Amino acid sequence: MENVKVVLWGFGAMGSGMARVLLRRKGIEIVGVCDMHPERAGKSIFDILGVERGDRKDIVVNGNIEEVLTEKCCDICLCATDSFTKKAFPKLKFALEKKVNVISTAEEMSYPKAQNPEIAEELDRIAKENGVSILGTGINPGLIMDLLVVCLTGCMTDVEHIEAKRVNSLSPFGPAVMEEQGVGISVDAFKEGVENGSLAGHVGFAESIKMIGDAIGFKVDKFEQQMEPIVTKVDRKAPYGFAATGDVAGVNMTGQGYVNGEVKIDMIHPQQIEPELEGTYTGDYITIKGTPEVNMSIKPEVDGGLGTIAMCVNMIPHVINAHPGLKTMIDLPVPRAIMGDYRNYIRK
Repeated sequence: MENVKVVLWGFGAMGSGMARVLLRRKGIEIVGVCDMHPERAGKSIFDILGVERGDRKDIVVNGNIEEVLTEKCCDICLCATDSFTKKAFPKLKFALEKKVNVISTAEEMSYPKAQNPEIAEELDRIAKENGVSILGTGINPGLIMDLLVVCLTGCMTDVEHIEAKRVNSLSPFGPAVMEEQGVGISVDAFKEGVENGSLAGHVGFAESIKMIGDAIGFKVDKFEQQMEPIVTKVDRKAPYGFAATGDVAGVNMTGQGYVNGEVKIDMIHPQQIEPELEGTYTGDYITIKGTPEVNMSIKPEVDGGLGTIAMCVNMIPHVINAHPGLKTMIDLPVPRAIMGDYRNYIRK
C-alpha cells in the first residue's frame, strides 16, 4: 500500500509544526506545501524547519495553490490558514472540489452550523458530491472544552450543569495573537476594540456549546459571551508581547449556553502572558453537576499549539476513512495518538 499523501496549506506555526510531526511518522508523506509568505515561498521545507532531508524528495514551498493542490494529488489537505468559517470557505471549497479530504484548523469549523448553518450545508454538499470528507478540529475548540466534556458525560445518568474552564498562557504565541488578544494596550483601547470587533479574543465558544448541546440533547436556545481585560499589576514580558503595569496582559472570555432560559453550560477562559507573575497557574478543568458528579483537572494546561498540531495529524486516518461529507469531532472515532504506521489505520 502506498504512503498516505498530505498537502499542507499554510506553513506558519501550525503548518510547520504539523510538518515536523509528519516527517517523524511512518507510512505518511508530505507531497506539497502552499504558503504565500515571502519568508517561506520558494524555500525548501527542510531548510525552513532545519531538518535533515536525507533521501526524501525535496518539497519547496509554493505560493500558488493551483500548482500545489491538483485533483486527487493527495489523500488529505491540512488547511492551517484561518479562524473563521466564512473566510476559510473559498479555500475549503477549492480543496474539496479537487476531490481531496480536508482538515481545517479554523476554530469556527469545529462546529460550523453553530453560527454558519448555510455554509455548513454547502460544505457538506460539496464534500459529498466529490466523495470526500472535511473536519474542523484543534485543541480548543475540538477537544478540551467540548469533546472531552461530551466523553465525561458518558458515565452519568443525569446532567444538570456543565462548566468548562481553561486557564492558559499566551506567552508562547506570536505577534498576531498578541494583537488579537489586546496584549499591551490600554484598558480604554481594549474596550474600544471589543466594541468595534477588532479584538478577537477566544474564537469557538459558540461552537463548543452547540457541540455539547447537540451531543447530549440539550436544546441550546440562547448563547452569550463576554470579554473582559486582564489588567496587570506588574510589568510582564513575553517573547512577542509586553504589558506594562496598568495595561492589558490578556483577556478573560466567558460564555453561556441557555436551555429554556436557564444557563446549562458555562465557559470560562482567561488567557494572558506570563500569568505566573501574579500567582495564576495554568490548567484545564471540567465540572459537571449531575449523577454522579464529575470533576476533572489537568495541570498545567495542555499546550495549545502542540495540542492543535497533534489533533490535526492524529485525525488524518479518521477523516480519510469517513463517509463523504462535513464531519465534526462527535461524528468520528475518538482521537488517539498515531504512533504506528499510518497505512495500518486506513481502511482499504
